[in-house]
Amino acid sequence: MAEGRVLVVDDEPAMLENCRRLLARDGYDCETLANPASFREILAARQPDALLLDLRMPMVDGMTLLTVALADDPGLPVIMMTAFATVSSAVEAIREGAFDYLAKPFKADQLLLAVGRAVRHGLLVKENRALRERVGGATARTRMIGSCPAMAKLREQIVKIGRTDANVLILGESGTGKELVARRIHDASRRSGGAFIPVDCASLPEGLLESELFGHEKGAFTGADQRAIGLVEKANGGTLLLDEINELSVPLQAKLLRTLEARQIRRLGGERWLDVDIRVLSATNVDLHAAIAAGRFREDLYFRLEVFPIKLPPLRERGDDLFLLAHHFIGEFSRDQGKEPPTVSPLVWKALERHPWTGNIRELRNLMERLVILEEGGHITLANLPEEMRPGVWADSADTGDLPGYEEAREAALQTFRAAYVERLLRRTGGNVSQAAHRAGVSRRTLHRWIADMPGASRAATGEAGEETAR
Repeated sequence: MAEGRVLVVDDEPAMLENCRRLLARDGYDCETLANPASFREILAARQPDALLLDLRMPMVDGMTLLTVALADDPGLPVIMMTAFATVSSAVEAIREGAFDYLAKPFKADQLLLAVGRAVRHGLLVKENRALRERVGGATARTRMIGSCPAMAKLREQIVKIGRTDANVLILGESGTGKELVARRIHDASRRSGGAFIPVDCASLPEGLLESELFGHEKGAFTGADQRAIGLVEKANGGTLLLDEINELSVPLQAKLLRTLEARQIRRLGGERWLDVDIRVLSATNVDLHAAIAAGRFREDLYFRLEVFPIKLPPLRERGDDLFLLAHHFIGEFSRDQGKEPPTVSPLVWKALERHPWTGNIRELRNLMERLVILEEGGHITLANLPEEMRPGVWADSADTGDLPGYEEAREAALQTFRAAYVERLLRRTGGNVSQAAHRAGVSRRTLHRWIADMPGASRAATGEAGEETAR
């Protein structure tokens, strides 16, 4: 007997009853829905292993429900049913992410065969997700946080391309989450039950990278005392992510191109060509067009990789997503440390908003971990921030009504005043620390400490790199 939960959505009661009876007889836990108004709630409550959708319904279009279902769960296998069996509708449904397609009227064995394939795939996806969570790739930690228009568009792109085998080129600055997007594409694909193999092309020396990618036979080179399976071969049936693809040497690019064109590899020292069935996702933070013009990247490989390009926005262009992500990371690290999430001072939020975030989400995540560790009494204050993020925050916030506690406000104002005072003082004395300390009425050691506390931009502006300052 088969196992698995199935949800059937159709406006025809007779069709619902026939599907329920046939699927229940075969062992499936089947629920039917004639009114799609409660579709999303039932989908979330039931969490089916497969979904059957009628393509044409009077209240709502089945393609709309398909998009909703895959947005909530990209790995859910959806079978579209329709009496309007045309090639165009079948192609459109598959292109939008449907797992399979049934033309009404269909026979019982056709229904059971399609549902069986879909349920097995759905259960495999869930098992794969659970396994990743147990070994550290927790689903909660790989969620895409954000509500800005760019992130909404990105989610739609993932739903649309996830079920295809198209090669994807993911573009974006360092720290924007390129590997996370690649994992989501893999999770949304029919390959989600297979391996996801990320390769950091920049972390391995060129001499080792070829062997790591394509493997080698015993005796292929000095030290090769046994056969080694390469990462491309390990990704067979799954997805290969080539991160920092621009770091591949031109000779390796040629070998990769042949792999993409022929779907074959040959291990180093080997004589046989081996078939491989992989989907290739690539990521880079450099302009590949410039690399092509400079002769560092093959144009023919670029066109193979860029079947579908995705551009990730930097954090500074994502608006309020900054605060959503910060709250998410604070909650994550608080749970890790077994404590309640701390409150955050309004001045801290101001400082985060002013910061340029050149390291993007990676920089924000690292800072939130630091703040959760440093917080005292359940509060994150301006004093917990790095020195370079504090100056000016109090002055910019004084008239907004965001008044923190007195001690924090005093410390913020003092930091702002001290940075401006020291900068003017050093300019007046031409960067001579001894003269500056004398005029300020403090010791050289105190003045050096004040200088060290100043943000990098301010220190550079003082011209303090003179001989006196270096002593």
